[in-house]
Amino acid sequence: MGAAVYGRPVTKRLLTASVTRGGGPVKAVGRRDPAAALGGVLGGLPGLSPTARRLLEAGVWAFAEHGYHATTTRDIATRAGLSPAGLYVHYPSKAALLTHLSSIGHDAAADLVTRSLGPDGSAPAEVRLHAMVAAFVAWHAEHHLVARVVQYELNSLDAAALSAITRVRRRMEAQVEAVVADGVSQGTLQVDYPRQATRAVMSLAVDVARWFDPAGRESPRQLGRIYADLALRMLGARTAPHEELP
Repeated sequence: MGAAVYGRPVTKRLLTASVTRGGGPVKAVGRRDPAAALGGVLGGLPGLSPTARRLLEAGVWAFAEHGYHATTTRDIATRAGLSPAGLYVHYPSKAALLTHLSSIGHDAAADLVTRSLGPDGSAPAEVRLHAMVAAFVAWHAEHHLVARVVQYELNSLDAAALSAITRVRRRMEAQVEAVVADGVSQGTLQVDYPRQATRAVMSLAVDVARWFDPAGRESPRQLGRIYADLALRMLGARTAPHEELP
């Protein structure tokens, strides 16, 4: 059994189908967009050395473009302007680098979910969900390369790392499901299966990272608003917060 992507088992075949086209890795989109990799995600890690930051950035580009298993430590080191030996000063293996990337990405996403849902829970459920989906989708679009790596390379993690990441993912899902359940109990949402509906909404948001292209028609923020409106319709919201898109 593979890892769960918001409830759905992820097998090796599913991972390959999600990130490949015609038998080879999908070319990394947004290659000229630094934010697509780690950008502001690393801003919350002030203790990280400049060299480690370069290695993490290089790992994002390499894993997103070639996939974890086809990427070598030499690939990563070269992109970071180092020799392979230079990589080992900071990470004992490419597996350790992937684990660090996955932890950074998931922690950032989890923090975003908590903040966007509102810690005090005073706003109506549908308002909180709309804000969360809008922010979650925009994050996966803006940081689509790092999101693609952390979401679709789960089966490349070792057992201990996967277990830790799974706990973060389940915590996020539980937070969102609790708000969906609040909306159902308050009568503002109409959904028969809150848990499955939560997974559906989260999965739609996550999948944005797989296909998003910054050269496309919608910006991350615009896409977030569109998905947030769609999510509330899926959840049977009687009214939906609405804001005209620029």
